[in-house]
Amino acid sequence: MSLEQLIIKCKKNDAKAQSQLYKLFSSKLFSLCLKYSRNHAEAEDNLQDAFITIFNKIGQYKSKGSFEGWIKRVTINTALQRYRSKGVFQIINEEQIEDVVVEVEEDGLTTDYLLGLIQDLPNRYRLVFNLYALDGYSHKEIADMLDISVGTSKSNLARARMILKDKIETYKADFNSLTYKNEG
Repeated sequence: MSLEQLIIKCKKNDAKAQSQLYKLFSSKLFSLCLKYSRNHAEAEDNLQDAFITIFNKIGQYKSKGSFEGWIKRVTINTALQRYRSKGVFQIINEEQIEDVVVEVEEDGLTTDYLLGLIQDLPNRYRLVFNLYALDGYSHKEIADMLDISVGTSKSNLARARMILKDKIETYKADFNSLTYKNEG
């Protein structure tokens, strides 16, 4: 069955079609949920909520543009809604922070380790970092999605980068220290 046929059946609340759609996209969307969640369990909750929303709103998909893009956007918005409702974002009066560049070299840093560092960021920093650095949204788009100012988005991104830079530098220093001890 083609994706188009599957979507048509899902619009008619066909349980088998919904199950197939879930199987087709759940692993991709779960990876996306992990980026916007603190841990595996929260990512599972976000995935479940996202599919409920997808099935409830699939009638709004008008076959214009990529279906995968549409469900990714629904998934991101579903995960972000959890934080919007908790009031995670507060407008902060602070001076403009310089852009921080984080250079990642292959000094033993794995993707899982980097993902762990990102997941450990405070919610407001993690969400802005993921939206901007990993998913390519502009600060204006992020501000609209999270109901914050562009300045708050920029500030949160800069703070996220500073935290990540510090953690990576600490890791590298520890790694180099261990390497030096093992060679000596």
